[in-house]
Amino acid sequence: MNLRKIWVPVGLAVLLYAAYTSYGWLGVAGVGGGIVMWLLLHFNRLMAVVRKASNMPIGYVASAVMLNAKLRAGVNMMHVVAMTRALGKQLSPQGEQPEIFRWTDGSQSHVTCTFNHGRLVSWELYRPRQEEAPAPAIEHTPTP
Repeated sequence: MNLRKIWVPVGLAVLLYAAYTSYGWLGVAGVGGGIVMWLLLHFNRLMAVVRKASNMPIGYVASAVMLNAKLRAGVNMMHVVAMTRALGKQLSPQGEQPEIFRWTDGSQSHVTCTFNHGRLVSWELYRPRQEEAPAPAIEHTPTP
């Protein structure tokens, strides 16, 4: 069970009750205005992330290696989408946990991320093998 879904509303209700007992309806109006502002800031950030992600192809990232270096366990899906500026290509069935998404760059390197209830649990970087071509011979002519 995700306790954040319980504790945040309970905390806000306690904050509203404390404002009412301390300042009456004026306190409720002040704390209610702060809560509405907090919700609007989160909604505005969510819309900005989605707006930026809508301009990129699904599952594309500029550099999979840089994404791999920036990821850390426990961040939410919105944070990863904000870093990549693109929605990930979903590899897991719709609505099942854990959710698996992949972001691929131009060199066919990709990062596969596993999310459990919206939080990043693990990720894996895949880089295709570079074919070893013999180094070209460099001619050296001595200068007089």
